[in-house]
Amino acid sequence: MQRWAALIRPGGHVLDLACGGGRHLRWLAAQGFAVTGVDRDADAVEPLRALCEIVVADLEGGPWPLPGRRFDAVVVTNYLWRPLFPAIRAALADGGVWIHETFAAGQETVGRPSRPEFLLQPGELLREAAGLRVVACEDGFLDAPPRFVQRIAALREAASDAATPARYPL
Repeated sequence: MQRWAALIRPGGHVLDLACGGGRHLRWLAAQGFAVTGVDRDADAVEPLRALCEIVVADLEGGPWPLPGRRFDAVVVTNYLWRPLFPAIRAALADGGVWIHETFAAGQETVGRPSRPEFLLQPGELLREAAGLRVVACEDGFLDAPPRFVQRIAALREAASDAATPARYPL
């Protein structure tokens, strides 16, 4: 996630979905981003309220908790709930970046999660990013700790002047 933070508008508003204890949320807030964290575990997110806006919501069992709101970035790490893909895309502001990393098929051979509904299939994030500008996509195996992952950084491009194309830092 940190590797692609340069794609986020300076001082922009970031949505951290399924933020848990706030590892990424804390880092983003420390970089000067306004952050909204969403998680269903009220106890886990309570200490984060001093840093940012917190929304306690069940992303899998309830309605989308932020209707109509748009963000300069949506960050999702180690979480997969496929019905959220349309809401994630809709939550991206023009120029906003979707940064997502989670477990992929093959993970069942090295640990948890192991159920197919929690594992991305080959190229799945890339397909979900259709219509966005994909800046990076990775799908493979990491050694430490051993895990299969997919990652994507994809932008909803804002209108730009063709004479000065957008520069996305790599």
